[in-house]
Amino acid sequence: MKLISMNQVQFKYGNETILEDVSLDIYSGEFVTLTGPNGAAKSTLLRIMLKLLKPWKGSVTISKKNKENKKLIIGYVPQQVASFNVGFPSTVLELVQSGRFPNGKWFRSLTKQDHEHVKQALLGVDMWNFRHRKIGELSGGQKQRICIARVLASEPDILVLDEPTTGMDFESRNHFYQLMRHHVKEHGRSVIMVTHDLEEAKQYADRNIYLERKENTQWRCFTLGSCNEHFGLVD
Repeated sequence: MKLISMNQVQFKYGNETILEDVSLDIYSGEFVTLTGPNGAAKSTLLRIMLKLLKPWKGSVTISKKNKENKKLIIGYVPQQVASFNVGFPSTVLELVQSGRFPNGKWFRSLTKQDHEHVKQALLGVDMWNFRHRKIGELSGGQKQRICIARVLASEPDILVLDEPTTGMDFESRNHFYQLMRHHVKEHGRSVIMVTHDLEEAKQYADRNIYLERKENTQWRCFTLGSCNEHFGLVD
């Protein structure tokens, strides 16, 4: 099922063209990596994809329903999301539990199922043992992990991640890619992830989208290179 569609998208900052001729589709149940050189507007592309930025030209369509005909849920973890100061009052557990509250229902009691989803989300990012810590006491990489756990706890249909493995070591990165693959294969979710570690991630991903500089241009303009490049996966 097609969940997101971008058609001939162009985006500018001022008079400078940043993205041009970008057309792509995101389907349910696929793990997509987004790569390109530094400055290739990968983060900008994600924000346009999620309609947080409006393209100058072209269109973006997001399905209102998931494949089960329920309301589509999107979880987004941007760069620098883990910039909590040392005085942030919440514990790790409290923050991740907030991912179980639907919009406008902050004061309902959590069910046994809610608590289990929270636990599994924290276990998945290796942060369960830190659940009673204050967030301000954590390292930047640990804060990044609990932000991902909060999104996972909400059971999103689409998980959009902007360089989520920043600050992780090799073992942690590969564990994270395995976790994302599990959510795609076992739960039918879609993962869209910006990464600089394509060689590591591609054994878990289904498809790579590559932004490249458009030829014969003097400004920083990027277009899709290998949108349809599929990886051969071994389950």
